[in-house]
Amino acid sequence: MSFISLILRYGSIAAAMFGVMAIIFVSQTQAEKQMPPPGDPPIMPPQKPFVESVAATGILESLSENVAIGVPLPGLITEVMVKVNDKVKKDQVLLKLDDRDLRAEELSLKAQQKISEAQITVSEAQLAKLRSQLERLISVTDARAVSRDDLENRKQDVAVAQAQVVAAKAQLAAAETSLQRISLLIERLTVKAPRDGTIIQINSRAGEYAATSPKTPAMILGDIDRLQVRADIDEQNAIRIREGQKAYGYLKGDPSVTFPLEFIRIEPYVIPKTSLTGSSTERVDTRVLQVIYSLTRPSDPPLYVGQQVDVFIEAPDRYKTP
Repeated sequence: MSFISLILRYGSIAAAMFGVMAIIFVSQTQAEKQMPPPGDPPIMPPQKPFVESVAATGILESLSENVAIGVPLPGLITEVMVKVNDKVKKDQVLLKLDDRDLRAEELSLKAQQKISEAQITVSEAQLAKLRSQLERLISVTDARAVSRDDLENRKQDVAVAQAQVVAAKAQLAAAETSLQRISLLIERLTVKAPRDGTIIQINSRAGEYAATSPKTPAMILGDIDRLQVRADIDEQNAIRIREGQKAYGYLKGDPSVTFPLEFIRIEPYVIPKTSLTGSSTERVDTRVLQVIYSLTRPSDPPLYVGQQVDVFIEAPDRYKTP
């Protein structure tokens, strides 16, 4: 093999290796330009307020939980009586459903009631007439003037008339009962507040169709003068939780906003964790124990129902059995 052939052979190999190295160098340079060097997080996480604690994620709720207002029957909404942020009292009217079909049935029953009342009048008049005829026959002193069959027939006619009066009164009572039933059904279509609170969300408007099992309730009612936090404790840490443990909450996204929490209760049922997105259909592997705390709603900064908070609960690493 000549010297020139060797130079060409090894030169091509060297050029190929150089090309590969150049490609790698350019790729690394481009990646460094696209990915900035790691730095501090935009928002520093909150510092633990206790030496030994359990961290949890919580969601703000109205005190005594949010009330999802539903409707007793599917139907057309004719009027919404409240708006968001309205304070309502127990039994205050919230919305009304279309009741025209029941109103029409009520008119028919009222007519039936009038007929029953007239029937009672007719039956009582017929009874009075037959009693009068019977009394005249009984007052006849000559036994030969009135046959025993005629007298017995008159007595039977009076008994039948008395039964007709009782039947007419029973029909009237049935009509009145049906009217009371229709009145209750009409009243049922007026949705009232189950307790005092504030309207925090409205999902239905006049003219919309309300279903008995919608994806979203017609409106949400809650007591927002005080709030509560529903904290999700991972099941691995559930054994460290006891009643009455101290806790602090930190507003997610702003750890400078902190507030003490007052223990309410532990819900003794471990459930799948669904608070990451708030979706009831979210499927995750983690199961959580829910602990409820309450807090006084501050005026500044404002807190809103549905916000996520970080919760730290004072709890030792492990409890020793006595």
